[in-house]
This record gives sequence, structure tokens and C-alpha cells, in this order.
Amino acid sequence: MNDYYQFQKYDYLIRWISYWHQINEVLKLRPKTVLEIGIGNKTVRDCLKKHGLDIKTLDVDKERKPDFFGSVEEMPFDDNSFDLILCAEVLEHLPFEKFEKCLKELEKVTKKNVILSLPHFGPPIKFSIKIPFLKEIKVAFKIPYHPKHQESRVHYWEIGKRGYGIRKIKKIISKHFKVKNDFIPFENQYHHFFILEK
Repeated sequence: MNDYYQFQKYDYLIRWISYWHQINEVLKLRPKTVLEIGIGNKTVRDCLKKHGLDIKTLDVDKERKPDFFGSVEEMPFDDNSFDLILCAEVLEHLPFEKFEKCLKELEKVTKKNVILSLPHFGPPIKFSIKIPFLKEIKVAFKIPYHPKHQESRVHYWEIGKRGYGIRKIKKIISKHFKVKNDFIPFENQYHHFFILEK
């Protein structure tokens, strides 16, 4: 297995928070068919299969052994092929100029929903208080700091960096989907989730 996908290097704690939210959001929508784009080490796929979902995978890396080889830019599927598409932490790996093209492709291939997550830069401040017999109170926000993004082989862009504000991202997404919900998990302030409906 590629060294990058070894447990200690890839499956660190905050990534498990993201896995949990991906799985939870998919299960809440009760799809019959799911396409996962960008399969990583198959943790999410395996869990969803255990919950009885008919899930297929698509990836650009043949070594990951996806069900289908291809890019989110041009998927090898007919219109309305899947009830739900899960695209978690994928689109930032492509130049921002391709973002809307990818959204159009997601819109074409899904019957109803897309669960999208994207990296959201910003130094977070978090408070959590738990008093016995009362519900835990959690508050988190990001310090407004927007540096220029330094392109790397990993991420071409991130929400929160200069030129990639959250309003701009939501405006582009809203051209293709209704945003049913969006949130940043308290425990993982780097992943921003969007629950989308066609």
C-alpha cells in the first residue's frame, strides 16, 4: 500500500471526525445508490457497505482500485445515475477554474443529492463547556485572516484564503444546487460540509 495511506499518516484523529460526518450525512438522506468520488483508503465506502448501501467508487488513481476509473471533471456515467454523490475533500485538488465545471458534472450525474466537503482555512478559536446534567455548549469561530494561497501539489485553493471567500463559493454552488445545509464540525474546523439538493 502507498506509504501515504498508512494508518498513522493518513487516518489521524480529525480525519476520523470527517469520516463520521460523511457517513452520518449519507445515512440521514437514505439513498439507495451512492457514488463516492476520491476513495482514499476506502474507510467510508466500507462502512457504508456494512450499512447495506449500494455504493460505487470513482477515482483517478488506478492503484486505489476504484469501481470506475475517471475524473470528477468528466464522469463515465449517464444523467441521474446515482441517488447521492459523496465528494469529500476532492475539488481543491483541481485548479479553481474547474470548480464550476465539476459542480455541473455532479449536478448531471446525481438524481437528487450531493454531499460535498472542502477545506476551509482559518485559525479557529473553540470553547466547550460541560456542566453535569446540562447539554454541552460548543462555540467555534475562525479568526478573520485571509492569506494568499500558496499553490502546492496537494491543494490548488482553499475556502478562506484570499480570493476564495465563503460567499463566493456558496454563490457558485447555488447556481447548480439548493444548499440544504452547510456546517463546519466543531472537532474538525478545517472541513466545511455542504449538503446539496438538485
